[in-house]
Amino acid sequence: MNLIRLFRRNRFKAKNKVKTEKTASRWPAFFSRARTYARRGALLASILASLGALTWALDRPVRVISIDGSFQRVSPSEVEEAVRPFARAGFMSANLDDVQRAVEALPWVDHARISRRWPNGLKVAIEEQTAAARWGESGLLNTRGELFVREAKHVPAELPRLSGPEGTESQVAQRYLSVQGRMLEAGMRIAALRLDERGAWEMDLDNGVTVRLGRRDVDARIDRFIKTTSQVIAHHFTEINYVDMRYSNGFAIGWRNPESPPSGAAVRAEDADA
Repeated sequence: MNLIRLFRRNRFKAKNKVKTEKTASRWPAFFSRARTYARRGALLASILASLGALTWALDRPVRVISIDGSFQRVSPSEVEEAVRPFARAGFMSANLDDVQRAVEALPWVDHARISRRWPNGLKVAIEEQTAAARWGESGLLNTRGELFVREAKHVPAELPRLSGPEGTESQVAQRYLSVQGRMLEAGMRIAALRLDERGAWEMDLDNGVTVRLGRRDVDARIDRFIKTTSQVIAHHFTEINYVDMRYSNGFAIGWRNPESPPSGAAVRAEDADA
């Protein structure tokens, strides 16, 4: 019995000794890792402090605003006035995205690119809007069909006039842009394109002829007008008031002098289908 008790005491002592040795062996590794982390933290803090000091040293007031672009509708003074409030923040702290938004909010500015120019300047590159058509009395649409000016002071007289209910600017512009090239190839030019409240389309040519297209199958009627009708009436444009394409297999002509239409101008018209 005494031998068994002695064996148990020795076994417990051995286990405690092993645990003590393991615990003691962990401390040097812990302190080593702690010193490594401390060195890394100190290095990171030093780098951040250096960057902060460098940023502070470079963040001098913006003294120069250079503006680049082909200016026809936008004046450099307008651009400079839009940039100046943001330039007060400093060369490094000026928010370029905010500057870009402020410049692009100017009328006739389509895109703006902003960059820093060492040591104390900002460079602003401008792309102006290209007006493709008028909208109503004094609005202007760009080549993407976007209404970018609602009340233009100077509206180019040569631009076609588009109109329609509120919110249809893009729809009317896209139809115009999809047709104008083909009309020019056929020797005609669209002077106006209208969409009324009922959804009916109508276009005026620069020779004074109005083409009524109705509400249905508008693209097919435009194709028929370009390929067939325009050739039939080519020699009588000065005598024609309108051409009505709202027929399933033909068209009708409204003469300026309906009492004496020109001879040889045969026109086929069937039941109208607005």
